[in-house]
Amino acid sequence: MQLRCGVRCLAAAGLLSMVCGTARADGLADMKAALARLQGQSPVKAQVDSSTWRREGEGKDAEEDSGQASVVVDSGVAGLQVLYSKELLAKVEAEQRAKVKDPKAKTSTDFALGELKGTELRAMVSAAGALSRELDEAVFSGEKMDSYKGKPARKLSFSLSIDKVPEKDRKYVKKFDGGIDVWIAADGTPLGSSFRVDVSGRAFVVVSFAQKTDETRQYGVSGDHLLLLRKESRHAISGAGEKVETKLVKTLQLQS
Repeated sequence: MQLRCGVRCLAAAGLLSMVCGTARADGLADMKAALARLQGQSPVKAQVDSSTWRREGEGKDAEEDSGQASVVVDSGVAGLQVLYSKELLAKVEAEQRAKVKDPKAKTSTDFALGELKGTELRAMVSAAGALSRELDEAVFSGEKMDSYKGKPARKLSFSLSIDKVPEKDRKYVKKFDGGIDVWIAADGTPLGSSFRVDVSGRAFVVVSFAQKTDETRQYGVSGDHLLLLRKESRHAISGAGEKVETKLVKTLQLQS
C-alpha cells in the first residue's frame, strides 16, 4: 500500500515538474528562435517617413529646426532600392540653393533625409537582423511577466557595458549606465523594445560632459519579415558650455 502511494506521489511530482517547467518557458530562447525565422527573404515594399527636431543652445539664444522627409523602400531579389520623389528632391535642391545665398538658411528637409540612410532603412524592413546584432553586444539580465500596449507580454532585460563607448574616449567616462528591454509575445516574437544609454565624465580636467539617449521601438510582422513600424529616439548632449537636443521619429507603412 505504501509502495503504491509512493509511486503515485512520484508520478504526481514528475507531472508537476513538467507543468512548472513549461510555465517557466525560456523567453530568450523563444525570442532567438523567432528572430531566426523572421529574417525576411520575401519581397517587401513600404513607405518610410522621417520627422526630425533639433535644438541647439539654451534660453532665448537657442536655435530650433525641424523637418520631414519620406521615401519608398523596395526590398527584394535585387537588393534594397530606395525611391525619392521628384517633389522631395526639388525641395532639397531649393534648400541647398538658399544655403548658398544665406549660410544661415535652414536645410530642414535635407536633415530629415539624412536620417534615412541605407542601414537605417534596411533595419526597418528587416528588423530581426538588426535586433540580433544589437543584443549580441548586451548581457541578458532577466525575464518577467509584463504588458505591452495593454496586452500580456514577457519582458526580457539586457545590460550594456562601457564597451559601447569608443575605446579612445573611455578614459574620460566617470559614469555609464545602459540597457535594453524587449517585450515579446507568447511565441517569442518581439513586440517592442527600448534602448537607453547615459554617459557622463570629464575631459582635460575642466571640461565636463554628459550624453543621454533614449529610444523606443514598435515591431510588426509581415510574412517572414520582422518590421520596425515606429522608432522614436531622443538624444541630449551637453559639455563645454554647449547643449544639443534632438528628437527623431521614423515610421513604416507597408505598400501593396
